[in-house]
Amino acid sequence: MNGILKYRGRDVTEAEVAFIRELIAAHPGFSRRRLSQELCRAWNWVQPNGHPREMVCRGLMLALHRGGQIVLPPPTCRPLNPLAERSRPAAVEVDRRPLQGSLQSLGPLRVEQVRRTPQEPLFNSLIEQHHYLGYTQPVGEQLKYLVFAGERLVACLAWSSAPRHLGPRDRFLGWSAEARRKNLHLIASNLRFLVLPWVQVPHLASHLLGRMARQLSGDWARVYGHGLYFVETFVDPERFRGTCYRAANWIVLGRTTGRGKDDQTHRANRSLKEVWGYPLDRHFRRRLCEV
Repeated sequence: MNGILKYRGRDVTEAEVAFIRELIAAHPGFSRRRLSQELCRAWNWVQPNGHPREMVCRGLMLALHRGGQIVLPPPTCRPLNPLAERSRPAAVEVDRRPLQGSLQSLGPLRVEQVRRTPQEPLFNSLIEQHHYLGYTQPVGEQLKYLVFAGERLVACLAWSSAPRHLGPRDRFLGWSAEARRKNLHLIASNLRFLVLPWVQVPHLASHLLGRMARQLSGDWARVYGHGLYFVETFVDPERFRGTCYRAANWIVLGRTTGRGKDDQTHRANRSLKEVWGYPLDRHFRRRLCEV
């Protein structure tokens, strides 16, 4: 059976496009969102955690609409552009008294996952106020962590879905394009890492990276239905040396091209970043290269 297009790893056939047309015709009052929900249900198109792939489905239907294969109803609302129209997280006051001493003097550290909890606005606020990149809403799968020493906040870490194409990482893993499409969700990116500026404790940052390496995959599996085999991050060498990543045994994989994911000019238009990576499983390469 002839395929119409390939979208996010799914080959869409003529029969499936005909099914979508019938679905639209049978429910003329449904919005685009409701149609995508119904299509996910009909195709049993779900994420590893069992939740519908609603946004991917909506993107597929939009691609078919733009290609003239189907006719979607007019959009019922215009979502905000998160880059152009985002509202900044409100400032939240926390204890800013200087915290110094040894790692042992902090006592037991508590690492709390705060994504979709009442603590998430606090995380967003701290990143916005104190991280040099500020806060941007992650896309895809994501987890956010606050780290406490007793009742004192000491650090924040955010992890999100990995970028689709990343040359140094892809060469290091040695995976094929098909393996990357199939297994990219098994990698997470350390999107933000902030030790609060009034906290000066040697070895704290590398210790937290070690804690995350032991904890992150299990947390990811509980939320998203699958674990992780590799993590990565970007380090701006003009600002940082990556000392805490090196101390935590992360590996320098190479440098970015400085062109970004939507490059059309093949010229660098942003600073070059070092790409660092860390395997979470000794069989990471074999698992990530499976097709």
